[in-house]
Amino acid sequence: MQCPCQSNKPYTDCCEPYHKSQTAPTAESLMRSRYSAYVLNESKYLYKSWSKTTRPSKKALKQDGATEWLGLTIVGTQQGTIFDLEGIVEFIARFNCDDKEQQIHETSRFIRENERWVYLDGEY
Repeated sequence: MQCPCQSNKPYTDCCEPYHKSQTAPTAESLMRSRYSAYVLNESKYLYKSWSKTTRPSKKALKQDGATEWLGLTIVGTQQGTIFDLEGIVEFIARFNCDDKEQQIHETSRFIRENERWVYLDGEY
C-alpha cells in the first residue's frame, strides 16, 4: 500500500514506523505521519503526537468515518530539522465530507517535547 501522505513510498517504509512508535526525525515527517493517521483513523497516534499543552481529549480525536481524505500537499517548511527546537509546515489537505470536496490550508507549528517532535498548533 502506498503511504497516504503522498510521499510515493510504501506505507511500511514511510509513516507506519512512526505510527508504531519510532520518533519522526523532522517536523515535516511528523506532519506527514499525522495526515496519514487521519486517513487511517489512528486517533491514538494523533493524541500522542500532539503537544501536551494544546492537545484535545482522546474522545475529541475519534473520527466518525464520514470524512474521506483525498490528498496532501506540503507548501513549505521552515526549520524543523534534527537540529531545531521548533518547526513550521504549511500544507493543504483535501477531503470530502457530506459529498462536498473541501480543504484545510494550515500553517502548523511543531516543537520538541521530551526530544520528540509534536504538533503545537496551527493557523488557517
